[in-house]
Amino acid sequence: MWLNFDHHYRELPAACWKDSSPTPVAEPRLVAFNTALAHRLGMQEQPDDSHLTQWLSGNEVPPGAKPLAMAYAGHQFGNFVPQLGDGRALLLGEVRDQDGRLQDVQLKGAGRTPFSRGGDGRAPLGPVLREYLVSEAMQALDIPTTRALAAVTTGERVRRRVVEPGAVLTRVASSHVRIGTFQYLAARGDIEALQELADHVIGRHYPELAERPDEERYLALLDAIVRRQAYLVARWMGVGFIHGVMNTDNMSVTGETIDYGPCAFMERFHPNTVFSSIDEGRRYAYANQPAIAQWNLARLAETLLPLIDEDGDRAVARATEVIEAFSAYFEAQWLSVLATKLGLDHEARPDATRALGDEFQAVMKAGRMDFTLSFYRLYQLAAAMNTPAYPQVREDILALGEAPEPLTVWLERWEAYHAEVGVLEGPRLDRMRRANPMLIPRNHRIEEVIAAAVEQNDFTPFRTLLSLLVKPYDDTDEAREWALPAQPGQEVLRTFCGT
Repeated sequence: MWLNFDHHYRELPAACWKDSSPTPVAEPRLVAFNTALAHRLGMQEQPDDSHLTQWLSGNEVPPGAKPLAMAYAGHQFGNFVPQLGDGRALLLGEVRDQDGRLQDVQLKGAGRTPFSRGGDGRAPLGPVLREYLVSEAMQALDIPTTRALAAVTTGERVRRRVVEPGAVLTRVASSHVRIGTFQYLAARGDIEALQELADHVIGRHYPELAERPDEERYLALLDAIVRRQAYLVARWMGVGFIHGVMNTDNMSVTGETIDYGPCAFMERFHPNTVFSSIDEGRRYAYANQPAIAQWNLARLAETLLPLIDEDGDRAVARATEVIEAFSAYFEAQWLSVLATKLGLDHEARPDATRALGDEFQAVMKAGRMDFTLSFYRLYQLAAAMNTPAYPQVREDILALGEAPEPLTVWLERWEAYHAEVGVLEGPRLDRMRRANPMLIPRNHRIEEVIAAAVEQNDFTPFRTLLSLLVKPYDDTDEAREWALPAQPGQEVLRTFCGT
């Protein structure tokens, strides 16, 4: 057997899911398979490509799988839609990984489901390749994320903005339960099913809460989800990642990054940066992500009120206290991220983290500096400290911005800090290196590999970029070439959802 599927989600009430089968495609072709991930999911021996292609395209249901579409609602750009659901995704089942943890395996783009709402249930090749690249890059950056197991082209055409080849993505996550899943049941007034869903999430993802008494358990669940989201968003901010569509149906209750639609990594630093073509009001801009996460979590809290306390007013008061704590949780995580990226000893000088961090962002904004390259050059400067190479590396970072004078002043303050706290070396320098990748999935590079695949049926650039993104800290000649920011005429300023 390829993978050993369990089906715990099917034990939830019928309101949570519907049986649904994939729709066969014309001429499937396997273009990417994540063998290492498959082994982590329990694959003992890899099936031949013909079997994988049939299973991962939806032409055949894999042995042991029982596909279903999950129901959920969601606030989309602030507007509540009471029924969304998996319109083009199918949960094949859960498998137990090498660590003994259950992981969902899902096909995305495998055809219509009961929740397709008039859509075709298909996925264009471009968004499938984007999600594959970005999710695997996020994994390499140690940011909680869904994973990409496979990509298959379908031999059929999909019409979105333009007509392009279709594809199916196989993705893996510890869970596909979203804030919107709870909203769906709450909107139906199905408190019994809501409690079963909450107990399912606790049992699978927060087992330490299972023995809590009822009057504590569901508030503790809310608090645990709030903490995970604070951690996740701080990590996004640390690499300049902009999710692009932080609707409540796109926020997992496990604190993983899910649903890579119009996502992008910021190049020139500006806190109001937006790439998504549908985010005309900049609701999900880079700097807004923490506040939006808190807003979304408040929507989750609303669904849990009947479970938190029988007294409505008391339930609101208790939940509000937890939601308001998000700001402190995020602040602590963000300062930790900033300190590590700047090579600071946050415990020794917590006051310096905020000051130097805020000032460096102001300098990057004023100088229109590249976010990733600025921090990477700063790591190189730290590594060159007290060596003959230091002056040249210092010149390299000064050359990044259009306003070198403020950067010079800031560097003098940064150098003075290290003269006071001590030489930046050992574990602190290593942590700084791991916080500042050289290579990210730059927008123009993603578009290049998508264009090669879509227009020329050439997946070599995709495979090359993927091989580099899974090693984002390796400083090689090839990686340096792919790590360069977009030049004039190469910039990609708008990304599209692909649904």
